[in-house]
Amino acid sequence: MDFKEIKLKAEGYKKDMSRFLRDLIAIPGESCGEEEVIKRIYKEMEKLGFDKIVIDGMGNILGYMGNGEKLIGFDGHIDTVGLGELSNWKFDPYKGYENDEEIGGRGASDQLGGIVAATYGAKIMKDLGLLSDKYTVLVTGTVQEEDCDGLCWQYIYNEDKVRPEFVVITEPTNGNIYRGQRGRMEIRVEVKGISCHGSAPERGDNAIYKMSDILQEVRMLNDNLHYDEFLGKGTITVSEIFFSSPSRCAVADMCAISLDRRLTDGETYEMALEEVRNLPFVKRYNAKVTMYKYKRPSYTKVVYPTDCYFPTWVIPEEAPATKAVVKAFEGMYGTPKIDKWTFSTNGVSIMGRFGIPCIGFGPGKEEEAHAPNEKTWKADLVKCAAVYAAIPTIYCNNK
Repeated sequence: MDFKEIKLKAEGYKKDMSRFLRDLIAIPGESCGEEEVIKRIYKEMEKLGFDKIVIDGMGNILGYMGNGEKLIGFDGHIDTVGLGELSNWKFDPYKGYENDEEIGGRGASDQLGGIVAATYGAKIMKDLGLLSDKYTVLVTGTVQEEDCDGLCWQYIYNEDKVRPEFVVITEPTNGNIYRGQRGRMEIRVEVKGISCHGSAPERGDNAIYKMSDILQEVRMLNDNLHYDEFLGKGTITVSEIFFSSPSRCAVADMCAISLDRRLTDGETYEMALEEVRNLPFVKRYNAKVTMYKYKRPSYTKVVYPTDCYFPTWVIPEEAPATKAVVKAFEGMYGTPKIDKWTFSTNGVSIMGRFGIPCIGFGPGKEEEAHAPNEKTWKADLVKCAAVYAAIPTIYCNNK
């Protein structure tokens, strides 16, 4: 394989990738509102000569290049989070900015740069004759990841019946190769009370006071969760609090919290639920502990309900997919660092639910995700497109 030729070809597409990314940033595309972003990706894939382009029932776009036996996937979610407090932005999040090295705007790193680099990586394979009867490349632009990571791939796997041999996740990896992440789940804890007039609180049973006891137990639980040498410690934190009361002059008769629970390797959702249910004040107050369910309609109006459970996944360093990505990187850019994500990705379904090997390599920095003044680097787009172009051939030749 001529790695120098691949690098030169990727560098030659830097302007095209920059323009494509700027176009995507300019289109608002929060979860469940991605339709115009998908249309723009369709247009680019069509221009670059993808052999087949499908927009499925949920609204995900699947672009195929080649017609070989093995299906090798490159996944990039194309929805973004919201803008947050606009005063924190130094530039317009949708207009963005561009200089010789950077491109800024909402989604620049998380993770519109990934779909851009993957789309052009497939184009480079076609340009250089790297496509063979051994593999077909699938580039997916997936929806609703920010809302419910992995839901898109539950649909792709169960409804589209798509089964890649392995998938490269193009979320930002700080120039490294990532081989796993902690899982997560969303838990609700609800406790009841009895309302009464606020002038005589002793007549009632204040649900907020009960929850205050539970909150301290949750805080202590976080300090005593399980540890994995590679992925680190499981965590739990309160992310939301709710209450009900007849008025501001009454004792609260219900209080609930949402818990963000991160699951390290070896932890299960059943284990995490039981740990909360067994907290002394949770038991004493007969608090109800449940897992949230997601059922928000996609932009195509499809509702695909799922539990808010997103499994942990880790791929071994010696796995064929890991070795292929490492070898592709080494051929052009030296020795990579092998690491893990702090946040969650679509790998929770691809590998966590369905056992399809995943490996992470994508443009941008993880710490740019969800932050104001988000940006990515043009050099990362070039590097990722080049590495993507080399991966399938290396993988198939070494299988």
